Amino acid sequence: MSEVLDVSSDWLELREAEDARARSRLLAASLPALLPAGPLTVHDLGSGTGSMMRWLAPLLPGPQTWMLHDWNARLTAHAARGARPRDRDGRPIAIRSRVGELSRLGADDLAGASLVTASALLDVLTAPEAHAIVDACVAVGAPTLLSLSVTGDVELRPWDGRDIRFARAFNAHQRRKVQGRQLLGRFGAPIVEGLFTQAGWRTRRALTMWRLDRHQPQLLGEWLDGWIDAAEEQAPELRSEPDYRRMRRAQLARGELSAVVYHLDVLGWPG
Repeated sequence: MSEVLDVSSDWLELREAEDARARSRLLAASLPALLPAGPLTVHDLGSGTGSMMRWLAPLLPGPQTWMLHDWNARLTAHAARGARPRDRDGRPIAIRSRVGELSRLGADDLAGASLVTASALLDVLTAPEAHAIVDACVAVGAPTLLSLSVTGDVELRPWDGRDIRFARAFNAHQRRKVQGRQLLGRFGAPIVEGLFTQAGWRTRRALTMWRLDRHQPQLLGEWLDGWIDAAEEQAPELRSEPDYRRMRRAQLARGELSAVVYHLDVLGWPG
């Protein structure tokens, strides 16, 4: 699993501001009423450099302790070294970390959790991994907020007829098999939402989106190249369209290109 999810801290830092803008504040605002009174322990799955912690901690009461779960010790160390966010009442939070593969996550790993969170994770899970995470959350009875799972829907402006072919190839790439692991891709969030419902939990969802334009040229350019690269890897015949990338890059340079990238946020809690 770690190879599939190996991302650089530079990319995570580049996208953090847009992630923070995009996540559903309505779902986050409903969390305090679902949480126990007193000190909170929040488990953040696939925590990366801690962007979810920095976004959510100030919206919740405290005191808070965050347990950062990641397979990459370098990223968790980066998160722990940074400036510590404060809770809603201005108190600094405590941070702990646990390095290991999320594919082996169990209820024992979430013992004592008041809340479980994750961001940009579900689309790179397999079905057994998604089942295991839901089972663990249900076993400990912790409300779970899972944000920014890709839906596969993208709107590029100006529109080009080839957008559809690249989007289909990208979505197929998200569903590829890697080292025997069949990724869920755009089905990750709906599947997890359905698993919570089957367990008797209540759920809410929110359609969220990145809105990228000339105001975020670096993020838009990095996203565009990654989107096209994945599409071409999945469908090599698209490499016969080199003018597509050149066209989009020229539009970006002129400040004409924009993209809306759709995600799904899911909240589940005991019924």
